[in-house]
Amino acid sequence: MPAPDVTTLLIEWRNGSRAALDELIPCVHEQLRRIAHRQMRAEAPGHDLQTTALINEAYLRLVDIERIDFRDRAHFLAVSARLMRRILVDAARARRSLKRGGGGGAVSLDDVAVVAPGRQEDMLAIDEALTALAQLDPRKAAVVELRFFGGLTVEQSAEVLQISTDSVMRDWRLARVWLLRRLTSGASDGP
Repeated sequence: MPAPDVTTLLIEWRNGSRAALDELIPCVHEQLRRIAHRQMRAEAPGHDLQTTALINEAYLRLVDIERIDFRDRAHFLAVSARLMRRILVDAARARRSLKRGGGGGAVSLDDVAVVAPGRQEDMLAIDEALTALAQLDPRKAAVVELRFFGGLTVEQSAEVLQISTDSVMRDWRLARVWLLRRLTSGASDGP
């Protein structure tokens, strides 16, 4: 029996079929696992949320979304990545409130990725910087979410945003520089 088409399942889900979502998740599970694993790498050791729990929480939030209009697999994965990011930010805020204001230090970026791999990033600082970027230039913030948090390729990001791959690359480069400046010095001028 051939695997069901993801886009068809997304359309059925949009039209109200809960069974379509239940069939969709196994089709994209490995990609969701990669997205979750990528996002969990940025978490501090001993974080209480595991990759599988992050996927499950994202699934529960997806079930609660009312009639979202997913265009295709890439768009679904982008929304899933955004949900996972929100879950991790919410968890970080809850931990910080438990510590009564225990803020983190500066987060550094390298010139290859938005967040330097293997370092203990402060999810709240990243979220605040990305939120500030979204206020100045929503498309550049969306490119960062898709490429870094979602792990989407340049081509997939271009498809989701309905822009050229050249525009994705240009936005990616400018957003990385802006975020680096914001996270290391608190600069807030335009992207």
